[in-house]
Amino acid sequence: MQGPSQKLRIVVLGYIVRGPVGGMAWHHLQYVLGLAALGHEVHFLEDSDDYPSCYDPSKHVVDVDPTYGLAFARQAFDRLGLGDHWTYYDAHGQKWYGPGAEKAQRFCDDADMVINVSGVNPLRRWTMAIERRLFIDTDPVFTQVKHLTDRAKRDRAAAHNRFFSFGEALSTAAWSGPRDEFDWQPTRQPVVRSLWSNSKPQPRGRFTTVMQWDSYPAVEYSGASYGMKSESFQAYLGLPGRVDEQFELALGSVTAPRERLRDHGWHLVDPLAVTRDPWTYQSYIENSKAEFSVAKQGYVASRCGWFSERSACYMAAGKPVVVQD
Repeated sequence: MQGPSQKLRIVVLGYIVRGPVGGMAWHHLQYVLGLAALGHEVHFLEDSDDYPSCYDPSKHVVDVDPTYGLAFARQAFDRLGLGDHWTYYDAHGQKWYGPGAEKAQRFCDDADMVINVSGVNPLRRWTMAIERRLFIDTDPVFTQVKHLTDRAKRDRAAAHNRFFSFGEALSTAAWSGPRDEFDWQPTRQPVVRSLWSNSKPQPRGRFTTVMQWDSYPAVEYSGASYGMKSESFQAYLGLPGRVDEQFELALGSVTAPRERLRDHGWHLVDPLAVTRDPWTYQSYIENSKAEFSVAKQGYVASRCGWFSERSACYMAAGKPVVVQD
């Protein structure tokens, strides 16, 4: 792999300790791994934020205790050879955790760039001083509505000075959603292909995906409603009975109509077993025939051009992807 013309010191702000599940972890880890593979000096930094946000899948609770997530992160970073390249700041106790805890603030002092993936970390004084502050929007239309309706979220975004979105159409005439004040440029999920290259074809496997039925409530803005995958899925409910293929969902959300889905031929599996760690998630993808998934109704309605980080992993594993536009 050809290295960069200039080696940079880059802070990646992400969501692994607070969101210790396989797919979420790959989403953020591949920014760190990819930038390091390009020759940059990279440090992963996560902030607890100022409200309870630590998910513990073993207890099904969200609170301020990062114990489960810290162990999850340590295992993931150690296995990927990045053992000392991560830090977690707990604002509730004003404590630093992780093998990089003692050097994290010094790294920020000399950093060239901070990349706030999904904008899920506040910029503290140690990151506000970094010259280039990138906001990566991974939830287009919903992000823009937040900025237009929630002053605090708008102000948090405005602390950045570069803006990128998984919604590739936000800066084009195709976009029909609301426009906020920021100049969004298109980007996609980075994938470290060498970590996904050992997958074999599974001609007798199933079309699969990992999804939430309802990630959060639908939102409305200026007379338009932007909903979840639950709204998009209705048109495809009868698909298993129309084609000679098997379909499987690793399905989360208490609102999902599981019995109705089974009655229509959908196979359902426990999403927590699939996403227990990055490698159970990767194995699930590699043992699939292909991906089939819908997009959030809000993505479809706004014509945002969203491209899924999960689908990028299926493709890197050599799996065909059939996803709603």
